Amino acid sequence: MNAVAQVLAVVAVLVHVLAFTWEVLLFERPGVHEGIFRIPAADLPATRLWSSNVGFDNLFLAAGPATGLALLHTGHADAGRALVLYCCGFMLLAGIALGVSDALALSRPRGAGRTGALAQARPALGALLAALC
Repeated sequence: MNAVAQVLAVVAVLVHVLAFTWEVLLFERPGVHEGIFRIPAADLPATRLWSSNVGFDNLFLAAGPATGLALLHTGHADAGRALVLYCCGFMLLAGIALGVSDALALSRPRGAGRTGALAQARPALGALLAALC
């Protein structure tokens, strides 16, 4: 796997670790729940379980390419490459799903989740394209 694909996979990992941090560790801060996720303070109790679950999903998803890169550099190139590609494909599809669900959302302004969808999908897409070229 070339260096560009590896760097973009690391960026994808960091995006998902950042999302975990916001969704689990910092979610109750107004700058996070209101500023990033556009969730009013009054809705925090109703959204906390969702936020925690999605945050841990992001953390576990980030573990895939991180483990794949570790395998790649410790003599298990085929397994590492497969894990990085699979997880980046998963990240790309999850970003697309987020973008579609944001476009269909009726309860908030359209485009509110577009930044998150792009942040999730672009590094993964870049890693996939770089690895396959």
